[in-house]
Amino acid sequence: MKKHILFLGAPGAGKGTQAELLSQTNSYLHLSTGELLRKEIEMNTALGIQVKDIMNRGELVSDELVLKIVRQNLLKDNKGWILDGYPRNLSQANSLNEVLNEINQPLELVFYLDIPEEVLIKRLLLRGRKDDTEETIKTRVEIYKKTTEPLIRYFKDLSLLEYIDADRDLKTISSDIKLKMA
Repeated sequence: MKKHILFLGAPGAGKGTQAELLSQTNSYLHLSTGELLRKEIEMNTALGIQVKDIMNRGELVSDELVLKIVRQNLLKDNKGWILDGYPRNLSQANSLNEVLNEINQPLELVFYLDIPEEVLIKRLLLRGRKDDTEETIKTRVEIYKKTTEPLIRYFKDLSLLEYIDADRDLKTISSDIKLKMA
């Protein structure tokens, strides 16, 4: 059974949902970088204060800082872990690989939740978030394609990638993921 897993997929593909289900079933750490950053801020740690200042200025948290927080969480006692939504680009993937090798927890499996763009747009519009207009969704999907899609090739070349058809019901996707983890 694979214990060091990454979920890739466009916004709304279901990464968070599937990662959460899998982490509950297997008692793995579910590391979503957004959640980790919010937790650091909430706990008012030195890193959290730094992150809050950056975000308050409307800037993006640096790759270096995000990796530091991810590394810190991977070092916690765990039965396994799932990264959700990180890395987002090749530079982050290379840095992450260095850290994972350093701490002797190499990535074992990458699930790519593949979903048609029109299904994705419908899904995100149904989510009903204020910032989810068809226009902003299309922009996010375009940004995703430019920055994240090269990761699909990268992980495929490393023989870590498993395609998951994410245009199905929750249980079917979940079963498919469990089968491919064995």
